Amino acid sequence: MARQQRAMRTRSLLVQAASTEFDRSGYEGTTLTQINQLAGISMGALTFHFPTKRALAEAVQQQGREQVRDAIADVVAKHRPALATGVALTVTLARLLEENVEVRAAARLARECSRSTWASEWLPVLRDLFRRAQEECGLRPGSDPDALAALAAHLVAGAELQLRDELALRGGAESLAGDSAASPVVQLAQIWRVVLRGIIVKSISEYEQDLV
Repeated sequence: MARQQRAMRTRSLLVQAASTEFDRSGYEGTTLTQINQLAGISMGALTFHFPTKRALAEAVQQQGREQVRDAIADVVAKHRPALATGVALTVTLARLLEENVEVRAAARLARECSRSTWASEWLPVLRDLFRRAQEECGLRPGSDPDALAALAAHLVAGAELQLRDELALRGGAESLAGDSAASPVVQLAQIWRVVLRGIIVKSISEYEQDLV
């Protein structure tokens, strides 16, 4: 049991270190040497758990995807109108990018190494929520739920790019949490306040709790 726990701890340290390096330098710019040095793990132990950089990148992506799925489940489980849930989901995704290096690394690796982007984890959920919002008469007549989902995807992608620019300026700090001036979450919420006034039937005050 003790050996198994040590192995799990070693694997976790390697995935965390790899997330930091992949987030900072991308797939091509990261080496196994950088990862094992950051983790404080021998190269032999690293290659025992992950024989190749590709295998380690896949583990990072899997970890990031699981955290995104857990976040989606938490947001969707709350009882509120579908449109409010969709808005809350985009804010949650931006906050994950802001605070979670594993999610950021998974998003970057998906873009650099996969045929699909990390949006494949959450964009279908957004489309379904905005279509349900139309069925609930939560959107003004003429509003296109698929166009709204595309807008939401662009907002989240923009939050990721903004975050990467801010982190680069700060020399690779792992998080902008607590810095409201630079926060992509704050700016995304501000954009939603403008958008919602043009598409909702009810008062925007009913959505304010999700825009903080």
